Order: sequence, then structure tokens, then C-alpha cells
Amino acid sequence: MRRLSLLVLLFAAVPAVADHDHMQPAATASAADDPHALCAMAPLDVPSVLLERPVPLRKGIGNSHEKVTTQSASAQQYYDQGLNYLESYVWIEASRSFHAALRSDPDLAMAALGLSRTYSGLDNTPEAKRWYERALALAPKASDWERSRIAIRGKQLAALDALEDPAALIAYRKMIDDALAYDPENVELWLLRGNAEEANASGRGQRGGAASIAFYLRVLALQPDHASAHHYLVHTYETIGQIDKALEHGAKYAKLSPQIPHAAHMWAHDLRRVGKLDEAILQFQKAYALEEAYYEEEKIEPGFDWHHGHNLDLLASCYQHKGQMGLAEKTMRESGALGTKTPYLEFNRRELPNFLIHRQRWNDALTEARTLTTSPFAQARAAGHALAGQALIGLGRMDEASTELTAAREQLERVPKVLPGIAPNRAQVEPWVESLRAELLMRNGDRATGSQLMKDMIKSLRALKGPDAWSQALFRMETMARTARDVGDWDLAGFAADQMIEHDAAYGGSHLAKALVLKQKGDAPGAQKEVELAKKGWKDADPELPERALMATR
Repeated sequence: MRRLSLLVLLFAAVPAVADHDHMQPAATASAADDPHALCAMAPLDVPSVLLERPVPLRKGIGNSHEKVTTQSASAQQYYDQGLNYLESYVWIEASRSFHAALRSDPDLAMAALGLSRTYSGLDNTPEAKRWYERALALAPKASDWERSRIAIRGKQLAALDALEDPAALIAYRKMIDDALAYDPENVELWLLRGNAEEANASGRGQRGGAASIAFYLRVLALQPDHASAHHYLVHTYETIGQIDKALEHGAKYAKLSPQIPHAAHMWAHDLRRVGKLDEAILQFQKAYALEEAYYEEEKIEPGFDWHHGHNLDLLASCYQHKGQMGLAEKTMRESGALGTKTPYLEFNRRELPNFLIHRQRWNDALTEARTLTTSPFAQARAAGHALAGQALIGLGRMDEASTELTAAREQLERVPKVLPGIAPNRAQVEPWVESLRAELLMRNGDRATGSQLMKDMIKSLRALKGPDAWSQALFRMETMARTARDVGDWDLAGFAADQMIEHDAAYGGSHLAKALVLKQKGDAPGAQKEVELAKKGWKDADPELPERALMATR
């Protein structure tokens, strides 16, 4: 009776969730009305007909299982399939599976709840709330524990409407804790509790810190082969920098979910972090092949899948790391051509102009940077103006570069400090803008201020979390090291080189940057040692890579 009473109390605590206007797609809002309008989390542009299309039952996608209230074996199977896809961020297939479960059993409240969570993954808040209300309407036909889960979802949605209110997040966590007190062997609750330990209520396993680990390990104590727990631990250990443990769980996740592209992709994340570039490339290519086969079989446009562009971006970074610049550029352009519009993917499009700046192709870089300045998202616009400014410096057009800095800083102010999910917040965008300001200061005579600001931005770049940020920080630091050498600031050049080596000692560019500093200091033996390490890192580089000729000069 005590357990039943608590569950009734939990359900009674379900908050009303309003469908606020400011959560509508960015395209329907006016920047004049709301300076953050174009930074809002616009829904992924996936047609509802695709999200509701019938789907077959599949294997090799994980092993999450939750016995739900239904007399339909088909509904149970489709619910479990939706749960596995949801926990691997395969939003389209999660939606199709939950819809299939509801077709088999229209009263299945947990399938409606799964759709609410899926639409949050698709950044579609109105639909997430609509399906929560559907789950709420079906709750009288559900079990006590299912009603408690619906109540928890209500708390989560309320906290999502108040991202900067710590009390709302605490209330959401407490409701999960209360449910766990009466159902301590429920692995899905433990997973949810680990998600809730992230910075805000949008946590879904991608940005957990040290506090999340115990919850996921509890799942593995209950079920050692739980694919989703291994998945979330990969992300979590990456975030806190324990790459050896991330690798361990990445290998297990890939083995337990062989038909999930994201599983191969996650393992590749950390193979590259330990210098195993060839193995990482194979896993990124495996993810690519799985996705391409799926798009062909299901007749789905690749641009509807957020993960495809992300996988291509990290594959491109591996090619760039190896000095295979032709492949890197081709892969970046393939990613950019997908047309998927989210704040996260749009911001990541800065890779191409940054790459072209790195290769000193100033006019090409300016063209690509300016395409970003027309993005619907302020994160991308800010980065676009900053990179355009850097390209203009390369072309000797300093006044125009200063104008771009002004525009970049204006757009930066439009980026919220707190955003749900993995959308880039202001702190993630700022180093890209402020590094342009630092370079302009250095080139316009205020070397001391510019140098200190550049050092601060290098530290900020290295502190950013996430696999994209890690690789992009490396190449951005390389460009900063070149700027320092160009203006004759060898102290800054040495600092940047040391930071690059600490960040990624397997990269040839890290050692070449250090070699050039040592050469300037007159340390020929030290410089040659670094050159040899650079050659090792670039042993498979393009024959025409300009750095090869630079290293050959000894």
C-alpha cells in the first residue's frame, strides 16, 4: 500500500505543461520581437508522414526491454524497438516504432510517452507536449509504475520550460529518486536518473559528468550487457576526459548494437583520441555504410537524419588529421550539402571555412564563411562573420575584417547562455569570435592584449566538451599558432604548440608547430626531433601537402 500511495502522489504531482509561443519553430518568430528567436530550437524538418510510416521489427539495435501494459505481443515488441532507437538517438525509427506500437494497441500509454521523448529529441517541443498529453489521457488504463513515469515526464517538460531555474531541475530529479526508492531494480529509471544529472532537464546521456556515472554503473550491476548504459557511459567518460574507459564501453556498445550507426560512430570517437586514426576511420565508414544502406532500403533522404552529417564531420576531421586534405574537403562538402538545419549542425559547418583558412585559401574561405552568415541560427552566423573576418585578414583587407568582427559580436549576443540538448550555447561560440578580436589586436599594434586574449581563447577551446569541439579546437589552435608566428609573437606560438601537443600528441601539426618554435630559438636538435614526430603523424599524408616541403627544409 505504501508503494501504491507514493505512485498516486507522484501522478497527482503532474504539472500542467503549457505550449508557449516562444517554443515554436524559429522560422515562425521574428528577430525584431525576440532577439533570440532565430536561435530557438527549431524542429528537425522531418515530414510527419515519414515519422509515422510503418516499420519492420529489427535485430541488432540494442537490448532495452520494459514490460508494459498491453495484451498485444506486437505492441510490446514495437515498444521495445522504439525504446532502443530512442536511447541511440535514432529519432525517425524510434517514432515509427512507437507509432507501430500504438497501431497494435491504441491504449498503450508508454508508447505515447515514448513519442513525447522522441519529439524532444527532434527539438519539436509542441509535438513533445502533445504526445505527453496523449499519454496523460491514457494513464487511467496504465499501471501504477507507468503513471509514475508519466508524472516524471511532466516534471521534465516543466523543467524544460524553465531551463535556468535550478529548482525545476531539482524537482525533476527528486521525482525520479522517489520512484527509485520504491522500484530500485528498474533499469530504465536508473538510466533516466543518470540523464537528469546533466546540466539541465534536456539531458539524454550525451553531456553527463562524473555524477552521472554511478547511475549508469547501477544499470550494469543489474544487467551487465545493457547496451544503452554502455552508450551513455561512452559519452560521460568522454566528457570528463577518461578516454580509456570511454573506449572500453564504446567497444561494448558497438558489439551489442551492430545495426546502429551511432554505435560504430561512438567507438570511433575515442579510437581517434588515442591516435588510432585508421581504426577510427573504419568505424566512421562502417556507420556511413549502415546509414547509406538504410536510406536506400527505406527510401529516406539522408538530410532528414541529423546523425549522417555529424558522422561525416568527424570522418573529415580524421582525414584532415592524417594530412589527407583532398578527402577531408570532399567529406566536409558532402556533409554541408545535406541541408540538415539544426543549430548544432549549422554551427559545425564552420569546419569548411576554417579548413580553407588553415590551407590559406583565403577567397574560398571567404565565400564559404559568408554562406554561414545567412544561416537561420545565430550560432552559425556569429562563426560565419568571425571566419569571414579571418579570411579578410589573409587578403590584407583589415578594415573589412573589423566590420566582420562587429557583426560577429552582435550575433554572439543573440545566442542564449543556456540551451537544451547539444545546441551550442554562447560559451561554445565565443572563442570563435574572440579569437578574431585577438588577431586584430595583435596585427593592429596591441600585441600584449591580443596575445593574452588569444591564450585565453585557446584555453576556452580546449575546455569545450564534445567530439566535434575536440577536433575543431586542435585545428583552430594550429591556425592561432600560425598567426602568432606571422606577427613574431614566439611566446604565444610556443604556448599554442605546447597546448596542441597536450591536446593531441598524435597529430603531425602539433609537432611541426613546436619544431618551428624550437628552430626560432636555435634548438636545431629539438626542432629535428619534433619534425620526425610530425613526419610519423603524417606518414599517409597527401604527397603534395605543403607541410611536407616545410619539413624537408630541416
